[in-house]
Amino acid sequence: MDELELLKKDWKTREQKNPQLSYDDIYSMLFKKSTSIVKWIFIISIGELLFWSGLSLLTPKSSYEILDKFGVTQILWGINIIHYIVFIGFIFLFYKNYSGIKVTDSTKQLINNIINTRKTVRYFVIYNVVVFVLTLIFINILYYLKSDVLIDYIKEQNGSIYNPSTFLNYFFIIQIVIGVLMLGLLLLFYRVVYGILLQRLKNNHKELEKIEI
Repeated sequence: MDELELLKKDWKTREQKNPQLSYDDIYSMLFKKSTSIVKWIFIISIGELLFWSGLSLLTPKSSYEILDKFGVTQILWGINIIHYIVFIGFIFLFYKNYSGIKVTDSTKQLINNIINTRKTVRYFVIYNVVVFVLTLIFINILYYLKSDVLIDYIKEQNGSIYNPSTFLNYFFIIQIVIGVLMLGLLLLFYRVVYGILLQRLKNNHKELEKIEI
């Protein structure tokens, strides 16, 4: 067999191993992948809502009692209700993005849907992180401004405190450490979970732009 025949045979083998995909094949594959990612974003956001709701049910009774003594229970309940309304609003947007993806969509429509989903996720993450940080700051400012009420409450629950000033120093140090750790875990969760999903959507976006050209 001469060199030309060998080259032809090698070329046919490569074509069999790497068949050429049509525009429709590539679009269908990217459509399925994008739909799956947007669906998972929707599901995870619901899971996150259930997680935070469940966590609030596990909050110690003492936390509510001290807030009641501060006289801010009603304010915090109002803020909490607004927060959950906004949270559910984001879930609705995720569902809208998911249900808005149709097989009949053009490449441009699918690209726009991916862009909208990525924007919504970014706003969702920013909102939750900002709310978490502001809540920590607000609660600790309350503890600081009403430290006398805090000390009296702890005395009621645990007896006398040897050195209130030292106790408060340690208390706020622990509050800061726990707050930073919780914020770190929250950012890590968003980075790993939503970060991976957003990166996959970004890759799909790039591939769709290539076949659109």
